[in-house]
Amino acid sequence: MTFNIRPYHPADLTALYRVCLQTGDHGADATHLFQDPELLGHFFVAPYVVLQPELAFVLTENGRPCGYVLGTSHSTTFYTRCEREWFPPLRERYPLPAADDQSPDAQMIRLIHEGHLVEDGTEAYPAHLHIDLLPVGQGQGWGRKMMETFLGRLRDMKVTAVHLQVSKENSPAIGFYTRMGFHEVIEYTGAYVLGKTLTGKNNE
Repeated sequence: MTFNIRPYHPADLTALYRVCLQTGDHGADATHLFQDPELLGHFFVAPYVVLQPELAFVLTENGRPCGYVLGTSHSTTFYTRCEREWFPPLRERYPLPAADDQSPDAQMIRLIHEGHLVEDGTEAYPAHLHIDLLPVGQGQGWGRKMMETFLGRLRDMKVTAVHLQVSKENSPAIGFYTRMGFHEVIEYTGAYVLGKTLTGKNNE
C-alpha cells in the first residue's frame, strides 16, 4: 500500500463524506445509524472544504482518500460565513424534525438549524480542526504526519493556538491528541475540548 498526504481537491468531497460517516460513531463506523448518509458530512466536512479549502488535507491509500484533516484559522469568522453562506440552503432542504424524534438523523438536522457555536472558554484558541482516518490509515504514523501538516500551515498563517473537541468514549483519539501536545481546556458531560498553543518556547 502506498500512502500520501496532499491538499484537498473538490473531486475528493464524496470520498470525504464517506470517511466522515465511517468514523462518525465515536471513531467507529456510523453507517448503520443514519438514514441519510450525507448529514454528518454536511456539518463536519463540507463547510470547511468549501469555505477554507487551503486548510484541508487528504490522506490517500493507493490514490483513494482514507482520511482527512481540516479546519479553520479563525472560528468566529468561519461560523459567521457558515451562517451566511452554508446553512441557509441546508435548513430549507432539511426542515426541523418533530420534537419527539430522537433519531441520529433528527439530532444532526437540529445541529444544522442551530449552526456552529463558538464555545465559551476557547477564545485563546481561535483555530479549530477535525481529523478522521479510516482503519486502513491508522497505527502507522500518518495521523501524526497529517496533524503536523495542518499545524504547520496554521503556523505559516501566524495562528497562535488551535482547539478541537473529542468524545470521552473515543479513548484512542484522546491518547493521540495528548501525545500531539493537546491539553484539556473544557470538560463537558460527554466530551472534552482540547487545545494547543502554536507559539512560544514550549509550543505546548
